[in-house]
Amino acid sequence: MDAALERNLIQRLNVGDALTRTAWRAPDEEAVVDGDRRFTYGELNAATNRLAHALLERGVSRGDPVLLMAGNCVEFLQSYYALAKIGAIAVPINLLWGPNEVGYVIEHCKPRLALVEPEFEANVGGLERILTPYELGDASDAEPQCHVEDRDPLGYMYTSGTTSAPKGVVQTHMNVYMNSLTVGSWLHASASWRYGIFMPLFHTAALGVSTTAILQGATCVLLRGFDPLQLLDAVERERLSYFFGLPMMIRALMETPGFADRDLSSLESIGYAMAPMPDEDLRRAIAAFKCEFTLGFGQTEMAPLTTVFPHEDQLEFAGSVGRQIPNVQTAIMDEDGNLLPAGESGEIVYRSPQTMAGYLHDEDATDEAFRYGWFHSGDVGHFDEHGVLWFEDRKKDVIKTGGENVASIEVERALYDAEPRILECVVIGLPHERWGEAITAVVTPRPGESLTEDDVIESAKRVLPSFKAPKLVIFRDELPRTSTGKIQKNVLREQLSRVHA
Repeated sequence: MDAALERNLIQRLNVGDALTRTAWRAPDEEAVVDGDRRFTYGELNAATNRLAHALLERGVSRGDPVLLMAGNCVEFLQSYYALAKIGAIAVPINLLWGPNEVGYVIEHCKPRLALVEPEFEANVGGLERILTPYELGDASDAEPQCHVEDRDPLGYMYTSGTTSAPKGVVQTHMNVYMNSLTVGSWLHASASWRYGIFMPLFHTAALGVSTTAILQGATCVLLRGFDPLQLLDAVERERLSYFFGLPMMIRALMETPGFADRDLSSLESIGYAMAPMPDEDLRRAIAAFKCEFTLGFGQTEMAPLTTVFPHEDQLEFAGSVGRQIPNVQTAIMDEDGNLLPAGESGEIVYRSPQTMAGYLHDEDATDEAFRYGWFHSGDVGHFDEHGVLWFEDRKKDVIKTGGENVASIEVERALYDAEPRILECVVIGLPHERWGEAITAVVTPRPGESLTEDDVIESAKRVLPSFKAPKLVIFRDELPRTSTGKIQKNVLREQLSRVHA
């Protein structure tokens, strides 16, 4: 072993080493529960090392992208950590993508091979592949001795591509390791925790929960997706300490028949993301689950956490996205690169070792995101006098109507507060001859409730200036969503683009 490699193995920051060190100190502790399969940290690390050596034997080396196409299973985690240990790059694939999106990613990053669950084998074209569950024969379970630098790419995390071709966010070992430390600290979590993971691991949020758990030496209980009954069963059976989901999922759990009779006493914390919960839903959830609730705010480019809305602030600052966290400096910037004081709205920008290295093969987009020495989120917001961050909208979702700028999320929050018969709503701007863009609400009523367009508009006008009230209300039983459950406003804008024509 040469001196440079020896020094690298001692000093480096490598996400794969987090698994190595946890297995070293706690080999017999339970690491992963995957259906009927259970793995200790010693077993998980040994299997991961065998896969790492099998990849090296196939010619995979530092800097090689490898496609990863699997659901929430132990093999996904083995793949991610094996690639990290040898310095290769994981390219997780969104399982809801069709052949065009997958083909685009393959052409864009040119992976060396693919690690694939058999049911998805047809999606990876002619790529050389290794199928899960892995049959690794006599591959060594010793730690691979590979030189990997702290800021080497760990993953190409492709965005959903809802408005254009997917962008490849280059996440480094530094980004993900720092995020894992941050998440663990704000959760006040410990090695005794048992994390329920049902959000897709190909998404940076769920993957970040798993890297946090493994860094701590906690247990990951994997579920293939969100099902209220299965999740409630898992909470009782596995004595879950924590899970992370979307506000709509928390509502669905509370509305599940027999919910009140469930034993949820093991839960210490529930995390949620994508949007603040309406005040009524949040109060109801705190009373029902009897544990802490914490909103995490961020994006893939930040690996992903940027601000946290802690439990103690939930009711005092309802609707905010929280406070700055260690490792992430957050500011508000105007169009000319000037930082703005509290109370003034502008783009939310960041400085942090969690910030991506850039967009793969897209220098223009990277330069645009990094201008003025800050990372530009594309989100609009402001800080208040208490240091609390208020998200106002995505820049692209601000509605320009009658010469005024209206934040779609402000109208959504008002509708949730003013009209309890609304289960879900999304507000968009649609082309209009007079207004430029007409504020339009797309609403799903609560089951069994009767709700009219006049009801919604009148409720909005009770709490908003009339120019911010919807001009039209459209009722839908379901709303289009990304794989992580986020409502696709761009799809609704396209589907409804001519309703005011």
